Amino acid sequence: MSKVTVTHRKRLRQVLDGDSITFDDEDAYSLVIPHNDALLISLLVHDTNVKRVLIDPGSSVNIILLRVVNEMQANDKVIPKARSLSGFDNSSIITKGEVVLAMFAEGVIKDTKFQVIDADMTYNIIMGRPWIQDMDVVPSTLHQVIKFPSQWGIRQICGDQQASRSINSVVATSTVNDVACEK
Repeated sequence: MSKVTVTHRKRLRQVLDGDSITFDDEDAYSLVIPHNDALLISLLVHDTNVKRVLIDPGSSVNIILLRVVNEMQANDKVIPKARSLSGFDNSSIITKGEVVLAMFAEGVIKDTKFQVIDADMTYNIIMGRPWIQDMDVVPSTLHQVIKFPSQWGIRQICGDQQASRSINSVVATSTVNDVACEK
């Protein structure tokens, strides 16, 4: 049995008194266990439902693919700005620019800055520390869920374990029931 509790004391602007973020076995009820899956969610970005959004606390920027920006018809919002981004293997890519897009996450709307890249990547968006910290998100890859405070209490978005497994060919294939993450 695993239980993790996170209490937000510093930012009382969003948190109702007594609210804490807790992960327990119930959060992992519908998962195929054991797993080593990336935390992928879907988010509403610029009025578009975007799937294959990677939650990556290791990324120092939020990244969106140019192809996705074009599909959203938001390319006129891109501010050209070349910036070199380095990966964990020291490879680098030059951004096409920056774009600020409205993101909707379980009732919370935030304008979010993305670095736009033109590359082949299995993820449509990578949400890094800037968004994670701005939203006070607490991700749990173990439980495949993110939780964050809002004016309505603690909200959550469940990960898509099936999508993560289909992307990562290293993981053995298995059947995952479409059980909604509910609380």
